[in-house]
Amino acid sequence: MAARHLMQRFARWHIWLGWLAAIPLVLWTISGLFMTLRPIDQVRGAALRAEAAPLDTAKLVIPTLTEPASKLALIDEGGRPVWVASFSDQGAGRWSAADGKPLGPVGVIEARYLAETALAGGARVTAIRRFAADQAPLDLRRERPSWQAQFADGTTVYIDADTGEVLALRTGWWRAYDFMWGLHIMDPMGRENTSHVLLWVFGAAAMITSLFGTTLLFRRRRARR
Repeated sequence: MAARHLMQRFARWHIWLGWLAAIPLVLWTISGLFMTLRPIDQVRGAALRAEAAPLDTAKLVIPTLTEPASKLALIDEGGRPVWVASFSDQGAGRWSAADGKPLGPVGVIEARYLAETALAGGARVTAIRRFAADQAPLDLRRERPSWQAQFADGTTVYIDADTGEVLALRTGWWRAYDFMWGLHIMDPMGRENTSHVLLWVFGAAAMITSLFGTTLLFRRRRARR
């Protein structure tokens, strides 16, 4: 008799927890299914990127920096070699690799050119806007001053306003994927936090209701026999 009452209690808990668990299970299923519709390279727009030309390193000039750098990288900026230095205070700058002279911040004309040369096919920028580091758009995911260059097909290229580096390339599929990823981890605002209370609660509810359902399934099969 006691076991029967316990199973009845399990059944009631299973029903109520099932309603709660249905919310994340539906979201996880829909978002997970959507994220499998395209290969990740296509989502990231890997085929849209132009291949960088090999750099001639025979006559490179190392710049003289005024402060210690945590990183010094040689990159291609629209066909010319440029040194990009990163500093411990999160600052960055660039120097010409041809003569070692410092290069100033990236202006709107240069940003437009760098964005267009970053893509294959000769697409043209339709709109461009500068963002401060503390006002970076959500899809950039980096606190860097940037130029946001938009193209007619919905592609967006972010150019670092200090160094001229391509910070990110975002496609329409990437933005849809990113939204679904935010639903999947239940962080639709920041879309990066994969460890928070809401996710734990819904995950625990789904696990417990599944255990209750499994227990009731075996109990009913035994009763039928």
